[in-house]
Amino acid sequence: MGMSKKIHEFNNIIRKLRKDLFGKGPERIETTFVDHMAISTLYGNLTPTERFIADTDDGKEMILIARTRMIQDLYKESPPEGLEELVGAKLVHLFSDLKVDEDIAVSVFVFDRKI
Repeated sequence: MGMSKKIHEFNNIIRKLRKDLFGKGPERIETTFVDHMAISTLYGNLTPTERFIADTDDGKEMILIARTRMIQDLYKESPPEGLEELVGAKLVHLFSDLKVDEDIAVSVFVFDRKI
């Protein structure tokens, strides 16, 4: 499988997982594979309800905490189906952050070997 096909499949797995978890997947995902990491930038993540809540500082904080914790907990239980098979490595860490105002999220997937 070519690199661009692999990235496309990787993005599809990430999109589906977030759609299932939050009711809406990101509008656009850009992923780069670097050594033993996959770095994904996700654009257009928030639901209309979340955007409404994000109008206040407390709301922003709540969305950031809820989203990052839900993602971390989900990946801690088990990586999404097909992810490790696709890259041929075991997922050991996931780091994720979200800029609520810009509606941009970044996830760094760390694997146990070069992918």
